[in-house]
Amino acid sequence: MKLYNGRFAPNARRVRIFLAEKSLSVPMVDIDLAKMEQRSPSYTALNPFQRVPALELDDGTVITESIAICRYLEELNPAPPLFGANALERAMVEMWQRRLELSLLFPVAQAFRHAHPAMKDMETPQVAPWAEASKGHAIQAMAVFDEALRGREFIASDRFTVADITGLVALDFTKPARIAIPERFANLTRWRDALAARPSAQA
Repeated sequence: MKLYNGRFAPNARRVRIFLAEKSLSVPMVDIDLAKMEQRSPSYTALNPFQRVPALELDDGTVITESIAICRYLEELNPAPPLFGANALERAMVEMWQRRLELSLLFPVAQAFRHAHPAMKDMETPQVAPWAEASKGHAIQAMAVFDEALRGREFIASDRFTVADITGLVALDFTKPARIAIPERFANLTRWRDALAARPSAQA
């Protein structure tokens, strides 16, 4: 198998962190997003949505969407259990992962895509009011996650899970999206700093 990767794409980073936490190594093919390689005919044949990452299996099957890729890798390599170890834990991980993805990572990404000059050729048209609204949505979500993290080391379980990966990637993506994390969210900042200190965060 091989992973089509984008060095600066947050969803590709989610998969790289997941691989690092599993101590797995997968050959990677870097797709240069700045050069629009994701829109090439060869890559479009792999993923018609022209996004990274994509995992191509040895038989030619292609899995796209970062969490789908991670689920496949989890099935092949169940330890450590980053999607949960029992029915309740799996449900909680799914819940928090979805909340972080839809309520935080998505609006942060929208703020970036619709305002950053580097995205002018990828996001057409850029809608500046949507970028500003997305920033507000992200900060509203941060308040919820900050409260949920009160007295907790991890967001979904008593151990590190894929939900924490999504949270770290979303919070780190606030910098290029030009969203300042309010200082009052001390729990959120503590959590982000602890996750960023893990070796996998450098993947």
